[in-house]
Amino acid sequence: MSWVKVKSKSGGQECPPHTTLDRKYEYRRRLPHYQKAGRALFITFCKGTPGPFYPEARDAVLRHCLLDDGKRFQLHVVVVMPDHVHLVLTPLRDEKGWPYALPSILKRLKGTSARSVNKLMGSCGPVWQEESFDHVLRSQESLEEKLEYVRQNPVRRELAEKPEDYKWLWEADSRASDTCGADSCGADTPFDRLRAGSVRRL
Repeated sequence: MSWVKVKSKSGGQECPPHTTLDRKYEYRRRLPHYQKAGRALFITFCKGTPGPFYPEARDAVLRHCLLDDGKRFQLHVVVVMPDHVHLVLTPLRDEKGWPYALPSILKRLKGTSARSVNKLMGSCGPVWQEESFDHVLRSQESLEEKLEYVRQNPVRRELAEKPEDYKWLWEADSRASDTCGADSCGADTPFDRLRAGSVRRL
């Protein structure tokens, strides 16, 4: 990872460049993953135990996927399938200007959702497979293709005739994202709108 020295009042503090940052990180299994600042990521993680999620469990997983939208990442679309989850998101920056690292985002998301699922099911232990799969989307065309791929997932699996018929599919309202930045929405989070019944599902 490259660094640049930036002169500051603190006296030559070394800071990460905000426009050309490339962050490489590794999961426990030592498979290399790459995160580029400002780029959307397509992410998949799978259920680690036999059998599908019950509807109540899918409700809980969807809620947890929405909780950090606008805080740690910008969520573009998410679908909770019976045995896996697809998301497209763009990590936001922390107070020091670093993009939130994908491993920390997924650790929080998978950990909190697993606890909720276990509580609902009266079970314990791991809910998700340890490994997750992610891919940096390098163009607007690639982003649009992945958004449509996620939307069509329930249709391909014959769980719905149309994407909008599937209860556990959520897509950000592009009109809202154009007028409301990540730091300007206040308490009106997607989770609040989900509880109010006004979240746009496609």
